[in-house]
Amino acid sequence: MRTLAERVHVSRANVYARITRLMDAGVITGFTARIAPHKADLGTSAYVSLTIEQNSWRAVSARLRETPYVENFALVGGDYDVLALVRTPDNATLRHVVLELIQDIPGIRATRTWLVFEEARGSGAE
Repeated sequence: MRTLAERVHVSRANVYARITRLMDAGVITGFTARIAPHKADLGTSAYVSLTIEQNSWRAVSARLRETPYVENFALVGGDYDVLALVRTPDNATLRHVVLELIQDIPGIRATRTWLVFEEARGSGAE
Protein backbone atom coordinates (compact mmCIF):
# COMPACT_ATOMS: atom_id res chain seq x y z
CA MET A 1 0.00 0.00 0.00
CA ARG A 2 2.89 2.30 0.77
CA THR A 3 4.37 1.82 -2.72
CA LEU A 4 1.01 2.48 -4.35
CA ALA A 5 0.51 5.61 -2.23
CA GLU A 6 3.94 6.91 -3.25
CA ARG A 7 3.31 6.11 -6.89
CA VAL A 8 0.00 8.03 -7.07
CA HIS A 9 1.08 10.75 -4.59
CA VAL A 10 -1.59 10.23 -1.93
CA SER A 11 -1.52 9.09 1.68
CA ARG A 12 -1.64 5.44 2.67
CA ALA A 13 -4.96 6.08 4.41
CA ASN A 14 -6.43 7.31 1.12
CA VAL A 15 -5.12 4.23 -0.68
CA TYR A 16 -6.65 1.89 1.91
CA ALA A 17 -9.98 3.74 1.72
CA ARG A 18 -10.07 3.73 -2.08
CA ILE A 19 -9.16 0.04 -2.34
CA THR A 20 -11.81 -0.83 0.24
CA ARG A 21 -14.43 1.08 -1.81
CA LEU A 22 -13.31 -0.67 -5.02
CA MET A 23 -13.54 -4.06 -3.31
CA ASP A 24 -16.98 -3.27 -1.87
CA ALA A 25 -18.16 -2.20 -5.36
CA GLY A 26 -16.85 -5.44 -6.88
CA VAL A 27 -14.31 -3.65 -9.10
CA ILE A 28 -11.43 -5.39 -7.33
CA THR A 29 -12.35 -9.04 -6.90
CA GLY A 30 -9.13 -10.33 -5.36
CA PHE A 31 -5.36 -10.23 -5.27
CA THR A 32 -2.93 -12.65 -6.85
CA ALA A 33 0.77 -13.32 -7.02
CA ARG A 34 2.63 -13.17 -10.33
CA ILE A 35 4.64 -16.30 -10.93
CA ALA A 36 7.73 -16.41 -13.14
CA PRO A 37 6.86 -19.46 -15.30
CA HIS A 38 10.48 -20.46 -15.99
CA LYS A 39 11.35 -20.39 -12.29
CA ALA A 40 8.27 -22.51 -11.55
CA ASP A 41 9.46 -25.19 -14.02
CA LEU A 42 6.87 -24.11 -16.61
CA GLY A 43 9.31 -23.27 -19.39
CA THR A 44 7.04 -24.10 -22.34
CA SER A 45 4.10 -21.81 -23.09
CA ALA A 46 1.62 -21.88 -25.94
CA TYR A 47 -1.60 -20.24 -27.00
CA VAL A 48 -4.08 -22.85 -28.14
CA SER A 49 -7.10 -21.83 -30.19
CA LEU A 50 -10.12 -24.09 -30.10
CA THR A 51 -13.00 -24.47 -32.48
CA ILE A 52 -16.00 -25.81 -30.59
CA GLU A 53 -19.42 -27.12 -31.48
CA GLN A 54 -22.29 -24.68 -31.24
CA ASN A 55 -23.81 -24.50 -27.73
CA SER A 56 -20.93 -26.44 -26.12
CA TRP A 57 -19.23 -23.48 -24.36
CA ARG A 58 -20.50 -24.31 -20.86
CA ALA A 59 -19.41 -27.94 -21.01
CA VAL A 60 -16.08 -27.12 -22.69
CA SER A 61 -15.27 -24.33 -20.22
CA ALA A 62 -16.09 -26.60 -17.26
CA ARG A 63 -13.64 -29.21 -18.54
CA LEU A 64 -10.94 -26.62 -19.37
CA ARG A 65 -11.14 -25.36 -15.77
CA GLU A 66 -10.17 -28.86 -14.63
CA THR A 67 -7.43 -29.42 -17.24
CA PRO A 68 -3.93 -29.20 -15.76
CA TYR A 69 -1.56 -26.56 -17.14
CA VAL A 70 -4.36 -24.44 -18.67
CA GLU A 71 -3.59 -21.07 -17.12
CA ASN A 72 -6.52 -19.15 -18.56
CA PHE A 73 -8.95 -19.23 -21.46
CA ALA A 74 -11.55 -17.00 -23.07
CA LEU A 75 -14.50 -17.25 -25.40
CA VAL A 76 -13.54 -15.01 -28.33
CA GLY A 77 -14.96 -13.76 -31.59
CA GLY A 78 -13.23 -14.33 -34.90
CA ASP A 79 -11.82 -17.35 -36.68
CA TYR A 80 -11.72 -19.43 -33.47
CA ASP A 81 -14.09 -19.82 -30.54
CA VAL A 82 -11.78 -20.18 -27.54
CA LEU A 83 -8.23 -19.03 -26.86
CA ALA A 84 -6.30 -20.76 -24.05
CA LEU A 85 -2.88 -20.09 -22.53
CA VAL A 86 -1.16 -23.35 -21.61
CA ARG A 87 2.07 -23.49 -19.57
CA THR A 88 3.91 -26.79 -19.18
CA PRO A 89 7.33 -27.99 -18.06
CA ASP A 90 8.35 -29.12 -21.55
CA ASN A 91 7.21 -29.83 -25.11
CA ALA A 92 6.28 -33.44 -24.36
CA THR A 93 3.88 -32.33 -21.65
CA LEU A 94 2.46 -29.64 -23.94
CA ARG A 95 1.86 -32.29 -26.58
CA HIS A 96 0.07 -34.48 -24.01
CA VAL A 97 -2.11 -31.62 -22.78
CA VAL A 98 -3.16 -30.49 -26.27
CA LEU A 99 -3.45 -33.80 -28.12
CA GLU A 100 -4.72 -36.02 -25.33
CA LEU A 101 -6.45 -33.85 -22.75
CA ILE A 102 -7.85 -30.83 -24.61
CA GLN A 103 -8.71 -32.59 -27.88
CA ASP A 104 -10.47 -35.30 -25.87
CA ILE A 105 -12.99 -32.83 -24.43
CA PRO A 106 -16.45 -33.40 -25.94
CA GLY A 107 -17.51 -30.42 -28.03
CA ILE A 108 -14.04 -29.50 -29.27
CA ARG A 109 -13.84 -29.84 -33.04
CA ALA A 110 -10.29 -28.59 -33.72
CA THR A 111 -7.26 -26.97 -32.10
CA ARG A 112 -4.35 -24.89 -33.30
CA THR A 113 -1.24 -24.28 -31.20
CA TRP A 114 1.18 -21.33 -31.22
CA LEU A 115 4.38 -21.81 -29.26
CA VAL A 116 5.43 -18.74 -27.26
CA PHE A 117 9.09 -17.78 -27.69
CA GLU A 118 9.11 -14.68 -25.48
CA GLU A 119 6.59 -12.75 -23.39
CA ALA A 120 6.26 -9.21 -22.09
CA ARG A 121 3.68 -7.43 -19.97
CA GLY A 122 2.03 -4.23 -21.10
CA SER A 123 1.24 -1.35 -18.78
CA GLY A 124 -2.48 -2.14 -18.60
CA ALA A 125 -5.03 0.36 -17.37
CA GLU A 126 -4.05 3.09 -14.96
